[in-house]
Amino acid sequence: MMGMDKHGKADALATAGVRDWRKAMSDHVAYGLLAYTALQIFVTVKALSEGTSGALPYLALIVLVAGIIPVCRWFEKRWSVLSDADARDPAFTAAFRRDTITLWALAIGLPFGLTLMFKAVLSVL
Repeated sequence: MMGMDKHGKADALATAGVRDWRKAMSDHVAYGLLAYTALQIFVTVKALSEGTSGALPYLALIVLVAGIIPVCRWFEKRWSVLSDADARDPAFTAAFRRDTITLWALAIGLPFGLTLMFKAVLSVL
């Protein structure tokens, strides 16, 4: 088999099924940003445009999307610095799960929380 002995093949099969935490977190960050941005567009901008007119809803969208990028980058950076061995270490499963849950809670929860906050502010004004 192309110069691979039994042990080399077993090692390749063993590492093929193991998750790379760096890539997995990068994927979660990318999809989380997409979900967050879509929710911002459809939830927050709609709520803002009902209370105001002009460019304010779009300016708010830009600020809110730009504000989440450093947070997402922080999650990604925590995992991108892992060594090759640590990137496949199953001992990181709990920490990875905690970070992905936090990331997705922010990506989904922030647009709704911010919308409620903006509606409250606009009702007072």
